[in-house]
Amino acid sequence: MAGEILDNQGRGDAGWNWPAIHPEGRKFGVIAIAIALVPLLVLDWEIIGWPLLLLSVGVFAFFRDPERVVPQADNAIVAPADGLISLITTVEPPAEMQVDDGSGHPGLSAGPVTRVSIFMSVFDVHINRTPIAGTIRRLVYIPGKFVNADLDKASEENERQHILVERADGLQIGFTQIAGLVARRIIPFVKPGDTVAKGQRVGLIRFGSRVDVYLPAGTSPKVLMGQRVIAGETVLAEVGTQALLEGIAQ
Repeated sequence: MAGEILDNQGRGDAGWNWPAIHPEGRKFGVIAIAIALVPLLVLDWEIIGWPLLLLSVGVFAFFRDPERVVPQADNAIVAPADGLISLITTVEPPAEMQVDDGSGHPGLSAGPVTRVSIFMSVFDVHINRTPIAGTIRRLVYIPGKFVNADLDKASEENERQHILVERADGLQIGFTQIAGLVARRIIPFVKPGDTVAKGQRVGLIRFGSRVDVYLPAGTSPKVLMGQRVIAGETVLAEVGTQALLEGIAQ
């Protein structure tokens, strides 16, 4: 009826649901269960089988994909990952986001910006989401090492994937998916030219990792070191007039 308040899925009643399992993880969960059933049903090794079965449940939990309620304010930049704010520092954006890539779309401008790093443990949701709505302008994969993703040097040395999103008004946000000690694959769900909504799923990193977000010049983070954030829901920063003008000038 008119005026009825609905939840974010268009229903009249809000309630908790079991989160879905992303298709990328279903095969790993099934394989883990099959391995666990061999010592349980065939070899009668319960001391091994039950821990393996519990581990298979953990595999499904790792690939859980819960729904999120995304802030719709135009000036809000949301977190692209679940996890812990491990670093907030001033750096130059990655060269891959700055150089002319021949696409006809400019990259990020040179100059210091604030980088916010979100560390994801194996217990966090690993589906990554875009901080703003817009068009995917760049998707750059770089092979590298697998050092601890909690270390600052992981941003330059580890296997990583840069994503650059441009809003309709010209504002650009760059963020980087970084593999860690256990992570061995970064999986994109989007490609250059795709249009995405704020908080839309754009990829995942298997088994523990990190995401760096490069805030526009003149933008201050609204989060603190050690704070836990939720992908698609937590507001990392709000774009002010100066940042918006600089983004359009790019």
